[in-house]
Amino acid sequence: MYSFFGFTQKREMDSLPKNLEEYIIVKPGDTLTIVFDEISIFPKQRFKSTEDIRYYLWFKTKVFKAYPYARLASQRLDTLNNRLERIESNRKKRKYVKLIQEYMEGEFTNQLKKMTKTEGRILIKLIHRQTGKTTFDNIKEFRSGWKAFWYNTTANLFKLSLKDEYHPESVNEDFLIEDILQRAFQNDQLQHQSSKLKFDFTQIITEKKAEINVEEYKKMFAKMKKKK
Repeated sequence: MYSFFGFTQKREMDSLPKNLEEYIIVKPGDTLTIVFDEISIFPKQRFKSTEDIRYYLWFKTKVFKAYPYARLASQRLDTLNNRLERIESNRKKRKYVKLIQEYMEGEFTNQLKKMTKTEGRILIKLIHRQTGKTTFDNIKEFRSGWKAFWYNTTANLFKLSLKDEYHPESVNEDFLIEDILQRAFQNDQLQHQSSKLKFDFTQIITEKKAEINVEEYKKMFAKMKKKK
Protein backbone atom coordinates (compact mmCIF):
# COMPACT_ATOMS: atom_id res chain seq x y z
CA MET A 1 0.00 0.00 0.00
CA TYR A 2 2.84 2.42 0.88
CA SER A 3 4.54 1.64 -2.42
CA PHE A 4 1.32 2.27 -4.31
CA PHE A 5 0.62 5.66 -2.73
CA GLY A 6 4.23 6.66 -3.10
CA PHE A 7 4.12 5.84 -6.79
CA THR A 8 0.84 7.75 -7.20
CA GLN A 9 2.20 10.85 -5.51
CA LYS A 10 5.28 10.78 -7.69
CA ARG A 11 3.19 10.69 -10.85
CA GLU A 12 1.13 13.65 -9.67
CA MET A 13 4.25 15.75 -9.08
CA ASP A 14 5.80 14.80 -12.41
CA SER A 15 2.82 15.73 -14.59
CA LEU A 16 -0.66 17.16 -14.22
CA PRO A 17 -3.63 15.55 -16.01
CA LYS A 18 -4.64 17.37 -19.18
CA ASN A 19 -7.98 15.71 -19.97
CA LEU A 20 -10.63 17.44 -17.83
CA GLU A 21 -13.70 16.69 -19.96
CA GLU A 22 -15.01 14.12 -17.48
CA TYR A 23 -14.77 16.51 -14.51
CA ILE A 24 -17.20 19.14 -13.24
CA ILE A 25 -16.06 22.41 -11.72
CA VAL A 26 -18.18 23.49 -8.74
CA LYS A 27 -17.85 27.07 -7.54
CA PRO A 28 -18.39 28.06 -3.89
CA GLY A 29 -22.12 28.22 -3.14
CA ASP A 30 -23.11 25.92 -6.03
CA THR A 31 -25.32 22.89 -5.37
CA LEU A 32 -24.67 19.75 -7.34
CA THR A 33 -26.72 16.55 -7.34
CA ILE A 34 -25.47 13.46 -9.16
CA VAL A 35 -27.67 10.36 -9.49
CA PHE A 36 -25.81 7.08 -10.00
CA ASP A 37 -27.30 3.86 -11.30
CA GLU A 38 -27.67 1.25 -8.58
CA ILE A 39 -25.09 -1.51 -8.89
CA SER A 40 -24.00 -4.46 -6.78
CA ILE A 41 -20.35 -5.23 -6.18
CA PHE A 42 -19.77 -8.93 -5.73
CA PRO A 43 -16.69 -10.38 -4.07
CA LYS A 44 -14.21 -12.21 -6.24
CA GLN A 45 -14.89 -15.94 -6.48
CA ARG A 46 -12.84 -18.21 -4.26
CA PHE A 47 -11.57 -21.41 -5.90
CA LYS A 48 -9.74 -24.29 -4.25
CA SER A 49 -7.53 -24.97 -7.27
CA THR A 50 -6.82 -24.04 -10.87
CA GLU A 51 -8.65 -27.20 -11.90
CA ASP A 52 -11.81 -25.92 -10.21
CA ILE A 53 -11.63 -22.79 -12.36
CA ARG A 54 -11.67 -24.98 -15.46
CA TYR A 55 -14.85 -26.73 -14.29
CA TYR A 56 -16.45 -23.38 -13.46
CA LEU A 57 -15.68 -22.04 -16.94
CA TRP A 58 -17.06 -25.22 -18.48
CA PHE A 59 -20.28 -24.75 -16.50
CA LYS A 60 -20.37 -21.08 -17.50
CA THR A 61 -20.62 -22.03 -21.19
CA LYS A 62 -23.64 -24.19 -20.33
CA VAL A 63 -25.41 -21.33 -18.56
CA PHE A 64 -24.65 -18.95 -21.43
CA LYS A 65 -26.22 -21.40 -23.87
CA ALA A 66 -29.40 -22.02 -21.86
CA TYR A 67 -30.17 -18.52 -20.56
CA PRO A 68 -31.26 -16.84 -23.85
CA TYR A 69 -33.94 -19.52 -24.36
CA ALA A 70 -35.29 -19.09 -20.83
CA ARG A 71 -35.31 -15.33 -21.28
CA LEU A 72 -37.16 -15.59 -24.60
CA ALA A 73 -39.64 -18.07 -23.15
CA SER A 74 -40.42 -15.61 -20.35
CA GLN A 75 -41.02 -12.83 -22.85
CA ARG A 76 -43.31 -15.02 -24.94
CA LEU A 77 -45.28 -16.15 -21.89
CA ASP A 78 -45.73 -12.55 -20.74
CA THR A 79 -46.95 -11.62 -24.20
CA LEU A 80 -49.26 -14.63 -24.24
CA ASN A 81 -50.76 -13.84 -20.84
CA ASN A 82 -51.29 -10.17 -21.68
CA ARG A 83 -52.94 -11.09 -24.96
CA LEU A 84 -55.18 -13.76 -23.44
CA GLU A 85 -56.51 -11.27 -20.89
CA ARG A 86 -57.91 -9.22 -23.77
CA ILE A 87 -59.49 -12.18 -25.60
CA GLU A 88 -62.98 -13.07 -24.41
CA SER A 89 -63.76 -16.00 -26.70
CA ASN A 90 -62.37 -19.36 -25.50
CA ARG A 91 -62.12 -20.53 -29.11
CA LYS A 92 -59.99 -17.53 -30.05
CA LYS A 93 -57.87 -18.08 -26.94
CA ARG A 94 -57.13 -21.67 -27.97
CA LYS A 95 -56.33 -20.53 -31.48
CA TYR A 96 -53.92 -17.87 -30.25
CA VAL A 97 -52.18 -20.27 -27.85
CA LYS A 98 -51.72 -22.72 -30.73
CA LEU A 99 -50.11 -20.02 -32.87
CA ILE A 100 -47.67 -19.15 -30.07
CA GLN A 101 -46.92 -22.85 -29.57
CA GLU A 102 -46.09 -23.34 -33.25
CA TYR A 103 -43.90 -20.25 -33.20
CA MET A 104 -42.02 -21.45 -30.12
CA GLU A 105 -41.54 -24.92 -31.55
CA GLY A 106 -40.10 -23.49 -34.74
CA GLU A 107 -37.80 -21.18 -32.80
CA PHE A 108 -36.65 -23.59 -30.09
CA THR A 109 -36.89 -27.24 -31.09
CA ASN A 110 -33.81 -27.57 -33.29
CA GLN A 111 -31.63 -25.68 -30.82
CA LEU A 112 -32.89 -27.71 -27.86
CA LYS A 113 -32.08 -30.95 -29.63
CA LYS A 114 -28.43 -29.89 -29.68
CA MET A 115 -28.33 -29.30 -25.93
CA THR A 116 -26.61 -31.63 -23.48
CA LYS A 117 -28.34 -33.06 -20.43
CA THR A 118 -26.63 -30.47 -18.21
CA GLU A 119 -27.80 -27.63 -20.45
CA GLY A 120 -31.33 -29.05 -20.39
CA ARG A 121 -31.34 -29.17 -16.60
CA ILE A 122 -30.08 -25.57 -16.43
CA LEU A 123 -32.79 -24.51 -18.87
CA ILE A 124 -35.54 -26.09 -16.74
CA LYS A 125 -34.19 -24.27 -13.67
CA LEU A 126 -33.95 -20.98 -15.56
CA ILE A 127 -37.52 -21.33 -16.80
CA HIS A 128 -38.52 -21.24 -13.13
CA ARG A 129 -36.22 -18.24 -12.53
CA GLN A 130 -37.55 -16.24 -15.46
CA THR A 131 -41.25 -17.10 -15.36
CA GLY A 132 -41.80 -17.67 -11.63
CA LYS A 133 -43.29 -21.11 -12.38
CA THR A 134 -41.76 -24.50 -13.02
CA THR A 135 -41.85 -25.92 -16.54
CA PHE A 136 -44.40 -28.44 -15.26
CA ASP A 137 -46.68 -25.69 -13.94
CA ASN A 138 -46.38 -23.74 -17.18
CA ILE A 139 -47.47 -26.84 -19.10
CA LYS A 140 -50.32 -27.41 -16.69
CA GLU A 141 -51.56 -23.83 -17.09
CA PHE A 142 -51.38 -23.87 -20.89
CA ARG A 143 -51.89 -27.61 -21.30
CA SER A 144 -53.75 -27.39 -24.60
CA GLY A 145 -51.05 -25.38 -26.32
CA TRP A 146 -47.77 -25.94 -24.47
CA LYS A 147 -47.91 -29.64 -23.62
CA ALA A 148 -46.49 -30.87 -26.91
CA PHE A 149 -43.64 -28.38 -26.99
CA TRP A 150 -42.33 -28.50 -23.41
CA TYR A 151 -43.04 -32.16 -22.79
CA ASN A 152 -41.66 -33.53 -26.04
CA THR A 153 -38.62 -31.28 -26.42
CA THR A 154 -37.63 -31.13 -22.75
CA ALA A 155 -38.68 -34.27 -20.89
CA ASN A 156 -38.03 -36.70 -23.73
CA LEU A 157 -34.77 -35.10 -24.79
CA PHE A 158 -33.18 -34.79 -21.37
CA LYS A 159 -35.08 -37.32 -19.20
CA LEU A 160 -35.19 -34.72 -16.45
CA SER A 161 -37.80 -33.52 -13.98
CA LEU A 162 -39.94 -30.68 -15.28
CA LYS A 163 -40.77 -29.90 -11.65
CA ASP A 164 -37.21 -28.74 -10.86
CA GLU A 165 -37.17 -25.40 -9.06
CA TYR A 166 -34.55 -22.68 -8.75
CA HIS A 167 -33.10 -22.04 -5.28
CA PRO A 168 -29.72 -20.23 -5.37
CA GLU A 169 -29.86 -19.76 -1.60
CA SER A 170 -29.80 -23.51 -0.87
CA VAL A 171 -28.86 -25.48 -4.02
CA ASN A 172 -25.19 -25.29 -5.02
CA GLU A 173 -25.79 -25.62 -8.77
CA ASP A 174 -28.39 -22.83 -8.68
CA PHE A 175 -25.94 -20.65 -6.75
CA LEU A 176 -23.34 -21.20 -9.49
CA ILE A 177 -25.91 -20.35 -12.18
CA GLU A 178 -26.88 -17.12 -10.42
CA ASP A 179 -23.25 -16.18 -9.82
CA ILE A 180 -22.53 -16.58 -13.53
CA LEU A 181 -25.64 -14.65 -14.54
CA GLN A 182 -25.08 -11.70 -12.20
CA ARG A 183 -21.46 -11.25 -13.28
CA ALA A 184 -22.44 -11.59 -16.94
CA PHE A 185 -25.11 -8.90 -16.49
CA GLN A 186 -22.56 -6.54 -14.93
CA ASN A 187 -20.10 -7.16 -17.76
CA ASP A 188 -22.76 -6.83 -20.48
CA GLN A 189 -22.13 -10.41 -21.60
CA LEU A 190 -25.80 -11.35 -21.27
CA GLN A 191 -28.89 -9.20 -21.65
CA HIS A 192 -30.36 -8.59 -18.21
CA GLN A 193 -33.79 -9.86 -17.29
CA SER A 194 -34.90 -9.76 -13.68
CA SER A 195 -35.93 -12.96 -11.96
CA LYS A 196 -39.58 -13.36 -11.05
CA LEU A 197 -38.46 -15.19 -7.92
CA LYS A 198 -37.61 -13.27 -4.78
CA PHE A 199 -34.09 -13.70 -3.43
CA ASP A 200 -31.20 -11.42 -2.46
CA PHE A 201 -28.10 -12.69 -4.24
CA THR A 202 -25.85 -10.14 -2.57
CA GLN A 203 -26.77 -11.63 0.78
CA ILE A 204 -26.47 -15.18 -0.53
CA ILE A 205 -22.98 -14.74 -1.94
CA THR A 206 -21.87 -12.96 1.22
CA GLU A 207 -23.06 -15.85 3.37
CA LYS A 208 -21.32 -18.35 1.10
CA LYS A 209 -18.16 -16.20 1.10
CA ALA A 210 -18.08 -16.49 -2.70
CA GLU A 211 -16.74 -20.04 -2.46
CA ILE A 212 -17.14 -22.00 -5.70
CA ASN A 213 -17.90 -25.69 -5.28
CA VAL A 214 -17.64 -27.79 -8.46
CA GLU A 215 -17.22 -31.23 -6.87
CA GLU A 216 -20.43 -32.59 -8.41
CA TYR A 217 -19.07 -31.91 -11.91
CA LYS A 218 -15.76 -33.56 -11.10
CA LYS A 219 -17.67 -36.68 -10.10
CA MET A 220 -19.77 -36.45 -13.25
CA PHE A 221 -16.69 -36.30 -15.48
CA ALA A 222 -15.12 -39.16 -13.55
CA LYS A 223 -18.15 -41.36 -14.28
CA MET A 224 -18.02 -40.41 -17.95
CA LYS A 225 -14.36 -41.45 -18.13
CA LYS A 226 -15.15 -44.81 -16.52
CA LYS A 227 -17.86 -45.50 -19.09
CA LYS A 228 -15.38 -44.82 -21.90
